[in-house]
Amino acid sequence: MKKMCLAISLSCLFFVAAAQEKTNHTPKWISNTGYWVVESNIKTPETSIVYFYNNNQVLVYKENLDGVRLQLNKRKIKMRLKKVLEQAVYAYEQKKFIPENEKWLLLAIKK
Repeated sequence: MKKMCLAISLSCLFFVAAAQEKTNHTPKWISNTGYWVVESNIKTPETSIVYFYNNNQVLVYKENLDGVRLQLNKRKIKMRLKKVLEQAVYAYEQKKFIPENEKWLLLAIKK
């Protein structure tokens, strides 16, 4: 009887662990190279500053957006932010100087 209870409890633990493993996935718009932060104001929603950082918390690129309202709840916008982030981190790693406000993000959003 004890062996039966032990086998049942171990199998339950296995299924619970397998279920948790399936639910812990990373969204596609999350980059492995760094992260981005959007700074905006409620009073001026069409003005934002987007900061792009690598995984070492080093600012690699900054862009001011005027006249554009970022809809951060849309997957398409998040994927474009990821693309610009990866371009900026790659350029930073190659020791290429990136001038601030190069309009990479603005061009990516307008597509």
